[in-house]
Amino acid sequence: MSLETKTSAAVLDQKLDALAATQERVELSVVMPCLNERETVGVCVRKAIATLQKAGISGEVIVADNGSTDGSVEIAQAEGAKVVNVAEKGYGNALKGGILAARGKYVLMADSDDSYDFAHIPRFVEPLRAGSDLVMGNRFSGGIAEQAMPFLHRYLGNPVLTGIGRLFFGSTCKDFHCGMRAFRKDSFLRMDIRSTGMEFASEMVVKGSLLRMKVSEVPTTLSPDGRNHPPHLRTWRDGWRHLRFLLMYSPRWVFLYPGSLMIILGLTGCALLLPGPRVFHGIGFDVHTLLYAFVSVLLGFQLISFAIFTKVFAITEGLLPEDPRLNRLFRWITLETGLLLGGLLMVVGMGGSIWAVSHWAQGSFGALQPEQMLRIVMPSVFSLTLGAEITFSSFFLSILGLRRR
Repeated sequence: MSLETKTSAAVLDQKLDALAATQERVELSVVMPCLNERETVGVCVRKAIATLQKAGISGEVIVADNGSTDGSVEIAQAEGAKVVNVAEKGYGNALKGGILAARGKYVLMADSDDSYDFAHIPRFVEPLRAGSDLVMGNRFSGGIAEQAMPFLHRYLGNPVLTGIGRLFFGSTCKDFHCGMRAFRKDSFLRMDIRSTGMEFASEMVVKGSLLRMKVSEVPTTLSPDGRNHPPHLRTWRDGWRHLRFLLMYSPRWVFLYPGSLMIILGLTGCALLLPGPRVFHGIGFDVHTLLYAFVSVLLGFQLISFAIFTKVFAITEGLLPEDPRLNRLFRWITLETGLLLGGLLMVVGMGGSIWAVSHWAQGSFGALQPEQMLRIVMPSVFSLTLGAEITFSSFFLSILGLRRR
């Protein structure tokens, strides 16, 4: 284990020890991000405190203020909330500031715009007490009031992004972007969330799935917010940020699967057309298609290389958890095996090139039949190129692995 890894582990242990010392007194911390919510923040704080008292839950309410200038801070304090000032702008930054200041064993987060029903707090606490790490709200099963969610969000944005998240990461959540959710604070620290904006919500679900945490889901409702100013969410900008995040955290779907498909299709084309032209359903395929087949294999290899590079980098930087399958693969993928395989391919390519030149010499370096020569030249150039790519990729992968070792 590297010194940096030991230091990180020690820091996490200290956080968990400090957390354990305070959790005996507070079971649940309700955290609300706030940016100029004077019309609603007081109402939300009152509702949350009333629910905690009625349910007999030992708790606190924290308002994570992100720079309000409309008196929201004073209103929240007057209603009994603890206010944490978070200087770094962004929805994710505000929530992280509030969560890190929370004293509870469990944390429930919800927007301070009065769109979520704080009377549902006990629904989220029960699964946590039963052992869940993360409890997601589901607005689609609980009920969305008229005009509470824009048409594009309800029928396009949320279903599409949630579907992609479920496909990419095997998540069971059916509402990735519900703003009301609860989790164990120690589980949140394990997630090590890096997002600072609206994609904070997606990263929490993704990390929960990747870390094999126990994730539950309970129905909740969504009502029109009570503010007199437009919401902070920007449909297309924040939608793209969520999609970009999902893509960046899934090298398999962005690189590995497309690359594997390209290699399969390319090798199939090479196997069919390298011996000679083919006719399928009256359509002739020759060296022109063969060229595309070779290029498809090369591009496929590059995509698979990117998948491995991205995965190693993300694990090294703590963006993704360790992958045992990748560790087993690295027993075989080493610099030495890469150099050996790359060198053999370049030798084959050089041999084919020499053979092609000898054929040309036999014809006194004159005109040759392109269809025949290209079936020698193209595999030779392909072998040279792929061999060089494997060689340099092996060096680059070894450099990425230096920090891990």
